[in-house]
Amino acid sequence: MIRPCGDRDLELIWTIINDGAQAYRGIIPKDRWTEPYMSNTKLRHEIEEGVAFWGLEEDGALVGVMGIQPVQDVTLIRHAYVLTSRQKRGIGGQLLTHLRGLTTGPVLIGTWADAFWAIHFYEQNGFQIVGAEEKVRLLSKYWSIPERQIETSVVLADEKWRERLSA
Repeated sequence: MIRPCGDRDLELIWTIINDGAQAYRGIIPKDRWTEPYMSNTKLRHEIEEGVAFWGLEEDGALVGVMGIQPVQDVTLIRHAYVLTSRQKRGIGGQLLTHLRGLTTGPVLIGTWADAFWAIHFYEQNGFQIVGAEEKVRLLSKYWSIPERQIETSVVLADEKWRERLSA
């Protein structure tokens, strides 16, 4: 069952993010890795900035989370994580499909450039990587991230974004 997450889920969201993020250890630049990967303070800040988390429950337990954030004229998919023990079982795809159904406009996703499995997952779900110049423009316009993260990330856009550009 997919459901919105609330204040009572903060500890579970934090746990899932930090467990699922272990896939990035040794993949993303060492200067971007922190322990824990996301602090409680950062998680609360993200929610205060408008990231709404949704979660997928299996047998009454939250096993995956994904955030959605409307920013200006687009929607961002943020912080998509599944417990390590439940990865590669379609949970991320179910969450992504659900969140895309909540918006009618263009959807953008940022992820680490070296996270090839994440990029492949989003490509399988209809997203395409934007060019290098467009990536910098989009990350600067829609995200609040450090310059170093901009350098080491990619942006993927859905068909609605691509249609907007070709119009």
